[in-house]
Amino acid sequence: MRAAFDRVVAQMSQWDTQSDLSRFNRAAPGLWHHIPDEFAYVVESALGIARASGGAFDAGLGRLTEAWGFGSVGPIEAVPEQLGASDRTIDFDPATRCIRRGEGAALDLSGIAKGYGVDLAAEWLLGAGVQHFLLEVGGELRGEGMRPDGQPWWVDVEMPPTSSIPPWRMALHDLSVATSGNYRRGFMADGRHYSHSFDPVTGRPIANGVLSVTVLHRRCMMADGWATALTVLGAEAGIGLADDLELAACIVAGDREYLSRGWRAMLD
Repeated sequence: MRAAFDRVVAQMSQWDTQSDLSRFNRAAPGLWHHIPDEFAYVVESALGIARASGGAFDAGLGRLTEAWGFGSVGPIEAVPEQLGASDRTIDFDPATRCIRRGEGAALDLSGIAKGYGVDLAAEWLLGAGVQHFLLEVGGELRGEGMRPDGQPWWVDVEMPPTSSIPPWRMALHDLSVATSGNYRRGFMADGRHYSHSFDPVTGRPIANGVLSVTVLHRRCMMADGWATALTVLGAEAGIGLADDLELAACIVAGDREYLSRGWRAMLD
């Protein structure tokens, strides 16, 4: 199982300078590069979420996340304004498993690769004949089968520390959950908190009032990616899209909770 996580790091880590992703980001823009199967699968999934979310999920934000200090280097003194408007296109050819980037793009899969790592490890366990387990990596979880006592894998969703909303408890029976929260990663500068989630339109950390987004999905990768996308969209637009796509999502903004129809259906 460790080999599954090592494979994700070796292919998709933004912090490992020798990863396939890092080497792609250092290569010249506009050129096609062949990538491994797992890497290609995550890129294709990320671009699918990008299209379905109207660009709220943007896998080409790597230069911005690095500049703001959320990548492998610390924050720079001033983020150039042209970074927000530069060509951040990531193209993928599924027939050849090749990708290329625009001049202003750098691939950043931190909003989806961790969930994929959970799925890859889960598939390894299932392939080895292990039918009952709970996996957790950095707050992304996937539960299969049942506990030894016959109970499902019960987990509590962490609520933002500034919110008075009680936490949800859910049963992960062949189900995954991922939460994106602006209180977990970020930094303070001049008395202001900057979120680790970015608005692709402005090229700056989001300031839409969303504190956390939790998504339930069969695949942890999709729960991870959609939690990121809905965070960027904001509470009203995010829960509206979740309803349209039949996603089970819970969005917390201030002391208000927004529940999608898919989430409410699970309560029944």
